[in-house]
Amino acid sequence: MNLLYSLPGLLVAIIFHELSHGLAAYVLGDNTAKNSGRLTLNPIKHIDPIGFISMLVFKFGWAKPVPINPFNFKNRK
Repeated sequence: MNLLYSLPGLLVAIIFHELSHGLAAYVLGDNTAKNSGRLTLNPIKHIDPIGFISMLVFKFGWAKPVPINPFNFKNRK
């Protein structure tokens, strides 16, 4: 039952975490995430099925990484 209650919060956390990665790269000048459709609140674009199941079962998991190209950053320091 606890798993059922924690599922919506887990989904929201994963989505906003990966969206934040894409937005940070976009603000720094890289539009790779935007061009690949990853600047969205759609959970299907962000959730890796194996990583999500692992998170539910083992309390450790991952999401799909947001693509970036460091050569597109405005200031590459």
